[in-house]
Amino acid sequence: MEVLKGRDLLSLADLTTDEIHELLDLAAKLKSGAVNLRCNKVLGLLFYKASTRTRVSFTVAMYQLGGQVIDLNPNVTQVSRGEPLADTARVLDRYLDILAIRTFEPEDLQTFANYAQIPIINALTDLEHPCQILADLLTVQESFGSLENLTLTYLGDGNNVAHSLLLGCALVGMNVRIATPDKFQPNQQIVQQAEEIAAIKGTEVIITQDAQAAVKGASVIYTDVWASMGQEDQAGDRIPIFQPYQVNEQLLSSANSDAIVLHCLPAHRGEEITDGVMEGKQSRIWDQAENRMHAQKALLVSLLGAD
Repeated sequence: MEVLKGRDLLSLADLTTDEIHELLDLAAKLKSGAVNLRCNKVLGLLFYKASTRTRVSFTVAMYQLGGQVIDLNPNVTQVSRGEPLADTARVLDRYLDILAIRTFEPEDLQTFANYAQIPIINALTDLEHPCQILADLLTVQESFGSLENLTLTYLGDGNNVAHSLLLGCALVGMNVRIATPDKFQPNQQIVQQAEEIAAIKGTEVIITQDAQAAVKGASVIYTDVWASMGQEDQAGDRIPIFQPYQVNEQLLSSANSDAIVLHCLPAHRGEEITDGVMEGKQSRIWDQAENRMHAQKALLVSLLGAD
């Protein structure tokens, strides 16, 4: 995908519908072995937040492409001693070919994009998680053959995953419903952005507090932890508030009979999702986790170009 070469991916809204579909198609080909692309480049990982799937999937993806990975732990770099992000960005720009950043503030990500010429990838901020949703859409496409006219229902906290689902689903022509308690609804600016995209596509965006109504007719049921990284001290207080949004067998029975269940992990079993659903026949959670690697491999080779 030469059209993406050299670009940043800070938000799914940076991509067009066609570009998302091309990324998903490339990811599917890479996964099946239909194509074998090489990319002898160096990827830097600058992660201010803990990570299992994102760190490992990016690392393995780059190694399989023939490239190399440098794990830039902020605690052992000059960033931890107060070096300005703009200075760090300009130095890393001279060493690396591409940089994936996992951080708190989206403004920090934008600083790197402003001062570095190499592609910058959003590997998660408190506002968005675009790489996760590329893997999610790939999983849905594998399950149903197409993304059009499907309805995805997300239950839980209106967090970064919910935000990127709103944008990603709207862009590919899926209906998206977010069911969450009143005080935990997603960012209104992103909701409005998704609604504007959906209006062009002829699909719907629904924000509701009614979990039962939200899952009716849905083909994809999605959940995430009720307290994201940095909110662990709120976890206990949130449990009774979010209990009606738990993805359990009873709730799942209201969705389409062929509905699949997704969770971006890590999961708090018995809280946002039951063991029975997580290990049940409708779960695609482990396929979804694997697809992080394939979707990110497609993204890396698209942003860098193949050798």
